[in-house]
Amino acid sequence: MAETFTQPQVTPELVEKHGLNPEEYERIKEILGREPNYTELGIFSVMWSEHCSYKNSIALLKTLPREGEMLLTGTGEENAGAVDIGDGLAVVFKIESHNHPSAIEPYQGAATGVGGILRDIFTMGARPIASLNSLRFGSPDNPRVRYLVDGVVRGIGDYGNSFGVPTVAGEVFFDDSYTANPLINAMAVGIAKHDRLATATAKGEGNPIMMVGSKTGRDGIHGATFASEEISEESEEKRPSVQIGDPFTEKLLLEATLEIIEKDLIIGIQDMGAAGLTCSSSEMAARGKAGVEIHIDRVPVRESGMTPYEILLSESQERMLVCVRKGKENEVRAIFDKWDLDSTIVGRVTSDGMMTVRLNGEIVSRIPAESLVLGGGVPVYRRDTKRPANLDELMNIDLRDYPLERDWNDTLLRMLASPNLCHKGWVFEQYDSMVRTNTAVGPGSDAAVLRLRKTNKALAMATDCNARYCYLNPRLGAQSAIAEAARNIVCSGGKPLAITNCLNFGNPYKPEIYYGFAESVAGMGEACRALDTPVTGGNVSFYNEDPQRAVFPTPVIGMIGLIENLKHITTQWFKDEGDVIFLLGETKEELGASEYLCTIHDHTGGPVPHLDLEVEKKLQETLLVAIRRGLVKSAHDVSDGGLAVALAEGCISNRQLPIGASVQLDSSVRVDCLLFGESQSRVIVTTSAQDADQLSELFSDSSITCKRLGTVGGESLRINELIDLPLTRLIDAYYNAMSQLMDRVE
Repeated sequence: MAETFTQPQVTPELVEKHGLNPEEYERIKEILGREPNYTELGIFSVMWSEHCSYKNSIALLKTLPREGEMLLTGTGEENAGAVDIGDGLAVVFKIESHNHPSAIEPYQGAATGVGGILRDIFTMGARPIASLNSLRFGSPDNPRVRYLVDGVVRGIGDYGNSFGVPTVAGEVFFDDSYTANPLINAMAVGIAKHDRLATATAKGEGNPIMMVGSKTGRDGIHGATFASEEISEESEEKRPSVQIGDPFTEKLLLEATLEIIEKDLIIGIQDMGAAGLTCSSSEMAARGKAGVEIHIDRVPVRESGMTPYEILLSESQERMLVCVRKGKENEVRAIFDKWDLDSTIVGRVTSDGMMTVRLNGEIVSRIPAESLVLGGGVPVYRRDTKRPANLDELMNIDLRDYPLERDWNDTLLRMLASPNLCHKGWVFEQYDSMVRTNTAVGPGSDAAVLRLRKTNKALAMATDCNARYCYLNPRLGAQSAIAEAARNIVCSGGKPLAITNCLNFGNPYKPEIYYGFAESVAGMGEACRALDTPVTGGNVSFYNEDPQRAVFPTPVIGMIGLIENLKHITTQWFKDEGDVIFLLGETKEELGASEYLCTIHDHTGGPVPHLDLEVEKKLQETLLVAIRRGLVKSAHDVSDGGLAVALAEGCISNRQLPIGASVQLDSSVRVDCLLFGESQSRVIVTTSAQDADQLSELFSDSSITCKRLGTVGGESLRINELIDLPLTRLIDAYYNAMSQLMDRVE
């Protein structure tokens, strides 16, 4: 690194370049009691950026339900959320975005997104057991979009496969609003023992601070501020803000980290993610109500001439900051030596509450640690909201504009082959979903299911969000995302426990954007309270827009559920000839916001389907009782694409053993609404003929509509006199569409 360092002069132009407004700069001067120097300006710039500070979102996030009897850590307290699942075990999970880096460099952007979220899990002392994702892109007809899809999928697959964690679930959605600004949300899940959960805390005066893992380079400098501005033509110039990942080093770092936690050698540990050493050192000190002194010249670097500014702001991957118990330094070092990783004492804990940085003994930065973190000196804003003027027009549709004289066989085939509904095997078959052999249900059912070793339990997990709903009605759309995620967990045999979220929106300074954010948070809170799924933490990603458009409001929900007995694991595909098919819930004359309108009529609009959270909760509770009593052979949430698509998936989603069905639907509803409307709180279940009456009676006693539709069997899908298709045609349309789209990657 640089032997000497001359701090450039801080000017108004430099302040503006660092993304700080005049009022914030004045606040910085008040905190310091003087003008900040160049290094301090950089520190405040990243720590007060939206990506790190949540300054435009935290006031609303605090309204979310963040307490529950099973929660072991609350929102924002640690690297990830943790929930008690019994047997002395905790499930640790979190979801985060890596949107802007992936828009510029899709392979490394997506790969390092996976790496970062995995580190959040194992710094808690949890061994990662699963990876999930939620991906949003523009139209696949666009060559640039196909390039992004290809790079992102390879990045996720290569990192997860090399690290050795199964990628088991996710979603892929296409819409023009994501053309220049794709959304790449990565989720990770891990298991830890209660008594070995680690904290991200530095305390105890004199305890050494160690940097462990990889050396520090110039990659990722100002990545946090890059993620706090809109994508533009200049974004390509910021390619150096995209970090470079190494999954093999991360695997070694995982083992070394879990070993020092297991041996109780440390006080706390934190991943060096956004804002790198700056964020980890200040946040750990603030959590411990302590200070920290960093000797920047001791930091191992891999590039010559690096300045303190660069070292502090670097976001090089696979690095951790560790507060070591005094006297245990040699034991920690021996463990990292064993795993062939760097481990260097770079500082110590102090009692003065300051984050002090020294170069060759001289102070180059000195800032109160508390002033850099949430709940401390970070400014908090609640921006203006304005309901978009065009929402009423968008939601106003006349069903008479959509003729019913159609070939419904052809329509169903077109729906099954559409980019948002077709089988995503081209994507998830590039992921190893079976590594570590705990996967009981992988991609292709309502939720993924992983067995918990040495127990008779399993975890169900899913990511969900219908962004079209959130665009047209953000409050109801967010409620629906929670409800669908929980429904998917229950359809898999699990009891929903808690959620993590990744809130993807445009520029919060635009009132229409902030309206969508505020309404989504409100809807999320209402649904989480109704369904008893508290929020354990997550991520806010603003500025997801380009000069032409903002992305749809996209509050992605990651949910975890507990399956108490492996016998209760349930999948979505039909099982045996003669099984009886039931529809739980009511089909209403609703077509608004549907995939059908978008795919067949090229229209995004109409009212979002109604959702009654009390009915939803009762449906889920009763379905879980039915599954636990052994009455349910398959269960499948009716969501995107409606009832006809869900029935087709029930027939063919087990590609090795497809089986037909013959059903008779209520013809009092318009045909398009009947087949492809997306009325909420509906599930298709099958049961054996001898259990049919008992199943029907159970739901009747709970006042949940339960209609007998027909039976499983044959080699075709028949729906009334409207649809009669052999399984071979359904399979061809559903399974081949995605690969045909992506075969055109240039």
